[in-house]
Amino acid sequence: MAELMLFRRDADGRDIELSGSTVALEVELQRRVEAGLEQMLGIRFLASEYPTGPWHRGRIDTLGLDENGSPVVIEFKKGSDSGVLSQAVSYLSWLESAHHEFEALVRKVLGAEAAESIDWRRPRMICIAAGFSHHDRVAVQRLPERIDLVRYRVFDGNLLSLMLVDSPASPSAASSRRSREREAVVGREPAAPAVPSSAGAGLVPDCLRDLYAEVDEALTAWGEVEVAVLRHYVAYRRLVNMASVVFRPKHQAILVYLRLDPDSVVLEEGFTRDMRGIGHLGTGDLEVRLVSAADLEKAAPLIHRAFEAA
Repeated sequence: MAELMLFRRDADGRDIELSGSTVALEVELQRRVEAGLEQMLGIRFLASEYPTGPWHRGRIDTLGLDENGSPVVIEFKKGSDSGVLSQAVSYLSWLESAHHEFEALVRKVLGAEAAESIDWRRPRMICIAAGFSHHDRVAVQRLPERIDLVRYRVFDGNLLSLMLVDSPASPSAASSRRSREREAVVGREPAAPAVPSSAGAGLVPDCLRDLYAEVDEALTAWGEVEVAVLRHYVAYRRLVNMASVVFRPKHQAILVYLRLDPDSVVLEEGFTRDMRGIGHLGTGDLEVRLVSAADLEKAAPLIHRAFEAA
């Protein structure tokens, strides 16, 4: 399992490695992540310690709705727990049986518009713990549910790190999934059902298929990325969306909204735009307008930065 190394530069210019540790109490980690849930994980908070009723016999640590409208269950473990995946599957089973209850909760907390936009095709489970076993990571690749394993560490200076260590979107499982979903989104017959035809078939206009194939390759080239084909756009996600792709056939253009601070980019008229405060499909504050392979080549450094930020 990859280890995160964190360094602080001292007064003499030397880099001193900080030693990471775990929290003393599980609730300490839970409350901290919940307080920054949208910023850290792109998830809107719904509830804490939510009871699942007499059949499932549990309390979900945190319930939320992600930036693509997918229901999310989050479970926290201060250490490592061999039962975390069985708990995850149980809670996802509850979620499948509690559509109306969950929708009512979303309507109460986030409003009617959010409740009506819930995407039940991709419920997610996020397990945040100090570590996971090899068997946990293998199981995640075999299970049909979307389960993200996230490793945490706390460091001196009140620093908290969250690192995605495994997910069904990782390279060993994602390549076939991406190819199936790419076939569905451009309207070809996939080898196995990947997305409902109402969401996938024909989303990419004929005039943009070749360019989109290159855009898709660029967005998935750096590592594990889940491709989520939604009703009006395609989301590219790690822990959070790194990019959203929208098609504009009338202008022969593809708009890519990247998870980047526009203030960190030298904006170029007709190519990049600050979207803060401007409503648009998908998520991301920086719009990149692509009409050619040359534009995509110019956008490559921005795409790489968005991948690392997600």
